[in-house]
Amino acid sequence: MARRLLAAFAALLLLVVGTAVLVAYVRGADSRALAGVRTVDVLVADELIPEGTAAADLAGMVRTETVPAKSAVDGRVENLEELTGQVATVDLLPGEQLLAARFARPGDLRAPGTVDVPPGLQEISVLLEPQRTVGGRLAAGNTVGVYLSQALPDGTAQTSAVLHRVLVTQVQGAPATPDPKAATGTEAAASGAPAASLMVTLALTAKDAETVIFGAEHGTLWLSLEPEGAETGGTRVIEPGTIYTEVPR
Repeated sequence: MARRLLAAFAALLLLVVGTAVLVAYVRGADSRALAGVRTVDVLVADELIPEGTAAADLAGMVRTETVPAKSAVDGRVENLEELTGQVATVDLLPGEQLLAARFARPGDLRAPGTVDVPPGLQEISVLLEPQRTVGGRLAAGNTVGVYLSQALPDGTAQTSAVLHRVLVTQVQGAPATPDPKAATGTEAAASGAPAASLMVTLALTAKDAETVIFGAEHGTLWLSLEPEGAETGGTRVIEPGTIYTEVPR
C-alpha cells in the first residue's frame, strides 16, 4: 500500500514539474521569437467593446501587448488619453488592436442636416406641403411657431397659435441650396422651391408633442419661421366672429 501511495505521489510530482517546464519553454519560445526583432506595445481589446462605449470606460476593457513592429497596425492608439471625449463607432472584438479611426466625438456622429435634441425633449415628424413650411426654406437648427387651423364639431372654422420657439432637428425633402454661380436674383430663389411635401422633425416636450399630433390628425398645421427676436405675443384664437377684433397688446 505504501509503495502505491509513493508511486502515485511521484507521478503527481512529475506531472507538476513537467507542466512547469512546458510553460517555461513556451514563454521562452515567445521571448526567443522576439529576440532581435523590434517590438512595440499596442492596446488590444480584452473583451467585446460595444459601439458607443466611451473612451473613459475603456481602462478595464483593454490590455497592453508587445508585438513585432510589423504587426502593429497603422493608426493604432498608443495611449487612451488620445481618445478623451470620444466613443467607439463600431463594435471592437476581443484581441483587436485599438485604432483611432474607430473612435469619434459624439457630435461628429450626427447625421448631416440634423441637430442634437436638447435633453428632456423628444422628436415628432410631420409631413407638410411647402407653403406650410415657409416655402420649404426651413432647416435643422431653425426655431418655428406652430399654428393650427381646424373645424370645430359645429362646423366653425378656427385658427390659433399653439406653440412657439420649437426647434427643428431635421428637414427631409428640402431642395438643395441653389448654386449662386448657376443662377442669380429671383431665378436663384425660384430654383430652390420644393415640388413635394417635406418631412419636418421637431423637438418637443411630451405635452407639446400631443398638441402637434392632434393638429396633424384633426386639422391643418402651419409652421412659421421664428428667428431670434421675433415677436410672438398678441396672438388669439381666430374664428369668423373674432377675425376683425383688435389684437390684444
